[in-house]
Amino acid sequence: MASAGVDYRLHGVRIVHADELDPNTPQTPGMNRAAAINAARAGAQRLWAGTALIHPDAKTGAHHHGHVESIIYVVAGRARMRWGNRLEYTAEAGPGDFIYVPPFVPHQEINASSDASLSCVVVRSDQEPVVVNLDLPDIESDPEQVTWIDDLHPPR
Repeated sequence: MASAGVDYRLHGVRIVHADELDPNTPQTPGMNRAAAINAARAGAQRLWAGTALIHPDAKTGAHHHGHVESIIYVVAGRARMRWGNRLEYTAEAGPGDFIYVPPFVPHQEINASSDASLSCVVVRSDQEPVVVNLDLPDIESDPEQVTWIDDLHPPR
C-alpha cells in the first residue's frame, strides 16, 4: 500500500550505473570491491550490494565479515572458496551459481582460472562494512572438497 505524502520520485527506485560504483569500501588483499547499493549511494537501510573482481590466478587473504551474512553471485569466471578455521574446506562455483557465507566464517575467495578474471556480485545483510582480515598461521595444505547437499537436492 502506498504511503500518503511520500514523494516516490525522490524516494523510490534508484539506479546506480556501472560507472558510478564506489571503490571506497573496506578491501581484502587480492580482491577489488566496489559498492553499488548502500545508504549513501541508494538510500538502502539494511542491505549492501556491490561487485568483487579477482584477477586471474589470484586469491584473497583469509577474512570474515563479522555478524554480516554474505551472498556471492558468480557473473563470470570460476570461484574456488575455502573456509574454516584452517581453510580446511573447499568448493567451486561458476557463472550463475550463488555462494552463501554465514556470519563469522573465515573464508578465502580464489580465482580458479589462470587466464580469466572472476567477476561477482556481492550482497550483504547489513550496511556496516565489516571486513576482518585474518592471519591464519596453520592453513590446511590439502582441503576437503565439499559438495553442497541439502534436503531438496541429492549429492552430486
